[in-house]
This record gives sequence, C-alpha cells and structure tokens, in this order.
Amino acid sequence: MKRRKPAYRARLDQDKAWERLNVLNMSQNELARRIGRSQGFVSELFNGRRYAAGETRRRMVAALGVARFEDLFILEEYGE
Repeated sequence: MKRRKPAYRARLDQDKAWERLNVLNMSQNELARRIGRSQGFVSELFNGRRYAAGETRRRMVAALGVARFEDLFILEEYGE
C-alpha cells in the first residue's frame, strides 16, 4: 500500500504570540481588527482550538511585526 505524504497544519505558538502582543501593547481585539478576523476566531487560535490558514498566517506575521513564519507558528503533522 502506498504511503501518503504527511500533511501539516500551523498551530499558533501561544507564548510567542502573547509576547509580541505585550511588546506591541496590542490586545487580541486589536489584532483581530488588523487581520480582518473576528475576536472569537483570534481567541480560538490563541487557545489552540483553531489553526490558521495561509492568508491569516501572513496577516498575523505582518501585524505582529515578526520576520519569519516560525516566529509565531509551529507545524504539526496530522492525518494517517
């Protein structure tokens, strides 16, 4: 049986994200406004109940002023 390629999803690194919010003196509400998402969506990202898709990740990286994807997100393998 042929083995599938592993699939990955990006989980927000909560500690790093909180650190950036604190440095920027920004609330989750302000972050949500800047990335065009609801506060509830952002809260679920911070609590690990949701995973960010490509455009949301790019907007978060820009809004929080980090240089690299890895500065905010952790790739997790999922599936079979």
